[in-house]
Amino acid sequence: MNRLPLLDPEAWDRFPDPRQALTEPNGLLAFGGDLSPRRLLAAYSLGIFPWFGEHEPILWWSPDPRCVFHTRNPRINRSLRRQLRGKRWRLSVDHAFEQVVRACAAPRANDSGTWLVPAMIDAYVQLHRLGHAHSVEVWDGERLVGGIYGVAIGRLFCGESMFSAESGGSKLALVALARLLHEMDFPLLDTQVSNPHTLGLGAVEVPRAEFLRQIARLGQRPGLVGSWAAFTPRLIQPCGG
Repeated sequence: MNRLPLLDPEAWDRFPDPRQALTEPNGLLAFGGDLSPRRLLAAYSLGIFPWFGEHEPILWWSPDPRCVFHTRNPRINRSLRRQLRGKRWRLSVDHAFEQVVRACAAPRANDSGTWLVPAMIDAYVQLHRLGHAHSVEVWDGERLVGGIYGVAIGRLFCGESMFSAESGGSKLALVALARLLHEMDFPLLDTQVSNPHTLGLGAVEVPRAEFLRQIARLGQRPGLVGSWAAFTPRLIQPCGG
C-alpha cells in the first residue's frame, strides 16, 4: 500500500509530483498543510486542488483524466435553451463572490454534507479579496439564481464549484464565464472532473500529463489580478446563442 505524503507545514510551495497521485481514489496526492493564499496559488499552478469533508484533514488532488473547457468552444445546448426561454436574467462578475461560494456550500438534494467547510469558504474569500478568485453571478431581479467561482493563475482559470437556485442558472454562469475568459485570452477553464452537465456544454477530458503541460505554460503568462467587476458588460446576454 502506498503511503500518502504529509505536506511540510513550513514549505508552502512544495508538493509531490502530481503524476504520483493515487489511482484509487483517483487523484489523491497528499494531505496536511494549510489553506493559506500562497499555498493555494502554488497548488493550482501545479494542477493540484484541495477537497475534503468535515472532520477530515486537508486532502490534495490531481485526478487523471482532467475535465476542461477550451474556452472558444462552450455551447448553449437545446436543454439549456429550453431552460432559458422567457427568462430575463442578468449576469455580473465579482459582484457577490461570497454569496456564490456560500450558495455552493449549501447542502443539495440527496447529499449528506458539503466539501465546502468553513475553512474552505474563508480561504476562497481571502483569495477573492486579494484579486485571485472570481465569480460569475446570475440574477433574477435582485435574487441570485445561479453562479460559479474559481481561481485565476496566469492565463488559466480553475473552476471550483457552481450552483443553481433555478434550472439553468449554473449552466448559464459556466457558459458566460467560458466566453468571457476567451475574450480575456484565457484559453483553458479547468473543471477538475467531468459530469453530464459540463460534458453537455462542451467540456472534454484530457490526460493529466497533457493538462500539466498546458498549465505549466499558461501559469507563467501575465495574469489579471484584482477585481473583474468592470468586465460585467462583456458577458453574453442571458438568452444569447
